[in-house]
Amino acid sequence: MATLCRPAVQVPPHVITMADTLALARSLHAEHPQLPLVLRLIENTGVRTRYLVQPLDVTLRHPGFEARNTVYESEAKARVPQVVSRALAAAELAAEDIDLIVYVSCTGFMMPSLTAWLINTQGFRSTTRQLPIAQLGCAGGGAAINRAHDFCTAHPDANALIVACEFCSLCYQPTDSGVGSLLSNGLFGDGVAAAVVRGSGGTGISLERNGSYLIPGTEAWISYDVRSTGFHFVLDKRVPSTMGPLAPALGDLATLHGWDVTGLDFYIVHAGGPRILLDLGEFLRVPQHAFRFSRATLTEYGNTASVVVLDALRRLFEEGGPGDGARGLLAGFGPGITAEMALGRWRSPVHSPDNPPEGVLSPP
Repeated sequence: MATLCRPAVQVPPHVITMADTLALARSLHAEHPQLPLVLRLIENTGVRTRYLVQPLDVTLRHPGFEARNTVYESEAKARVPQVVSRALAAAELAAEDIDLIVYVSCTGFMMPSLTAWLINTQGFRSTTRQLPIAQLGCAGGGAAINRAHDFCTAHPDANALIVACEFCSLCYQPTDSGVGSLLSNGLFGDGVAAAVVRGSGGTGISLERNGSYLIPGTEAWISYDVRSTGFHFVLDKRVPSTMGPLAPALGDLATLHGWDVTGLDFYIVHAGGPRILLDLGEFLRVPQHAFRFSRATLTEYGNTASVVVLDALRRLFEEGGPGDGARGLLAGFGPGITAEMALGRWRSPVHSPDNPPEGVLSPP
């Protein structure tokens, strides 16, 4: 089966702390009638630090959509090759071994997609397929995993590369003063990630089933209002309640596979905010410790949109993995309201007597 290998993740160098965010909200929106509510909501996110592609004073300016998109393209080209190289090394593959590149991003626009630039400059074959995904927002990471899984299921000897590139700070709009917009200013961060799905071989999560679910009538709850100034983020106050209808969809997918969603060994889910994780634990009847990787990425990096799922998965790898055959769930949630879900088992390295694990000697 297709195996999702260890992701590589990178965040940019400019740091903004919770204290910085609160101070900015107080100074920039001192007269806002709902400022106390905004400050409380930002504090409740639990986001301690976020990372930005530009210094904070530059981020707060708005030079126009064209200038911002130029930054998006230049920063993507500067940062994506580094995570791609590390992801390929983790999967023990080279660029020429990749048959499909899935590129997901909702914070800038390029046509042709960055996939074309990667193929032309980073050693990929000219026959490499391209699949850019732009409009699934935070669900994009889960969608990328699922489309790579589908491709490798259809082509068992093929390999797919997933790239997620999100510079949420380039969507900051100084004139937006709605509570949802101000909350997003304290929640979202920047980051890039990459991971390989191998059609055969590899160490990581052996993908077994995937699915999607859209909550009817919620397409306006998370959206972009696209104007001459760029992307204006719209966040409905009902979004934190979406785990009520989404949790049963996760359970249904597990049941379809013959699993009980409450008894899995690991859960890698998109952490849009702490309420999402609290509700998901309650509805799925699993302890909050099960979401420690998602909570860690939210706390340390903020909501990095499609990158979140891959960063939470990276943390599972860094912990050493749950053990061979352990069963788990991956899920990303985003505009629609959409859930992209996958089930898989942990696949440990296969060692032969001539190639033992590190620190283990071959028999004489």
